[in-house]
Amino acid sequence: MAGIKGLVLLAFAGSIGMTFVILGCALPIYKVWWPFFVVLFYILAPIPTIIARRYTDDSGSNSNPCLELAIFITMGFVVSSFALPIVLARSPVNQPVIQWGACYLTLAGNIVVYSTLVGFFITFDQDDTDYNMW
Repeated sequence: MAGIKGLVLLAFAGSIGMTFVILGCALPIYKVWWPFFVVLFYILAPIPTIIARRYTDDSGSNSNPCLELAIFITMGFVVSSFALPIVLARSPVNQPVIQWGACYLTLAGNIVVYSTLVGFFITFDQDDTDYNMW
């Protein structure tokens, strides 16, 4: 039953994060959907870690090159999703692509969504959970 409660809490937190991103795009003062491209990073970020955890053996060693490469690639996606709205807001001063308010809402959504992903891996990283179901 604790798994169901955790899953519901994670779904609620993820919806709050997506609400921030959508507000950064759809509010009438912003009216630009460029920040919504961070959703692509939300989809791509957990994939390397899930694949690495599925195909690596847990032999008790401290270093696992496959898992470390997957975490490196995942961190590249995470940094890119934080950098995209900042780069869009810092475009040429006379005509920025997005306004700073949309950037801040997108960054807040990033924090909530990525903390939700970390919570997912912590919640389902128990001995009885097998990643073969994913």
